[in-house]
Amino acid sequence: MNRRSFIAGAATASVATVSLANTLPMEIPKKEKRYQNGQSPWPICLDTATIRPAKGLEKKVEIAIAAGYDAIEPWDSDLAEYEKSGGDLKKLGAKIKEAGLFVPSMIGLWGCIPKNEEEFQNSLAATKNRMRMASEIGCTYVQAIPNQVGENYDVAFVASCYRRLLEIGIKEYNVIPALVFVKMFPLKTMGQATAVALDANHPKAKIIPDVYHMYISEGGFEGLRLLNGDIFAIFQFNDAPKGIELKDMEDKHRVFPGDGILPLPQILKDLKSTGFNGCISLELYNPEYHSMDLLEVAKTGLQKTLKVIKEAGV
Repeated sequence: MNRRSFIAGAATASVATVSLANTLPMEIPKKEKRYQNGQSPWPICLDTATIRPAKGLEKKVEIAIAAGYDAIEPWDSDLAEYEKSGGDLKKLGAKIKEAGLFVPSMIGLWGCIPKNEEEFQNSLAATKNRMRMASEIGCTYVQAIPNQVGENYDVAFVASCYRRLLEIGIKEYNVIPALVFVKMFPLKTMGQATAVALDANHPKAKIIPDVYHMYISEGGFEGLRLLNGDIFAIFQFNDAPKGIELKDMEDKHRVFPGDGILPLPQILKDLKSTGFNGCISLELYNPEYHSMDLLEVAKTGLQKTLKVIKEAGV
């Protein structure tokens, strides 16, 4: 082959390669879904504890809708009271969906992980009824609350209970129990909850962090970025107040996001880096807020949450 023939052949091959490349499907980067008119990478949820004095679950749902939330997180007592008054949770769940909201989680499975096997078996009837209610209103998750694990609990036993709760929830009720940690309970920190979730050895094991309990349990925030966001079911959001000693802080002292001392913008940056794409849920128990107009409380909480998200630049 002479030089002129080689150049001509190479040119033809080059054109063919370009033409073939143009016919191959290109991988288009998946556009990130955003919420609140593009202001948030996460849907914003209203935990009904924030507006606890509102009369009845339907009123709480109305407030969440009017305030502009993406989701609502009820408590088991809300659902039990609604059923007791003759309400149909499936129909209410449908109404919530029609209004453009969803129900990511219910609080909670109280006493679902007790001290020993006998107490675990005895707790299952109440646990299953709570799972049923959560399922009927359309929850994805239901919070497994370790309020009765006992001091110096056995991690292996707690993990065994949690694994069985996962199997029951998923197979029988189509809900996923997610483990919470609370400074006031023996299982106090995110590290402890993560250990149980890992040792449960279940692909759907989840935990639910709460920035307030991350702080007052003294577990801190640095571990957040070390985890994969798939381990988080939802993320409870609030702030810790100024002017109160850490040892004296109780749930009632939570304040609106941005009104306290927590490094919330950095926390949200770290949360975003984990790949988490679930709900940010505003959870407050402050009696001062409960004495105010509850719709305004809900609106203010949403606005302040979005302001922190903006400051985080996520």
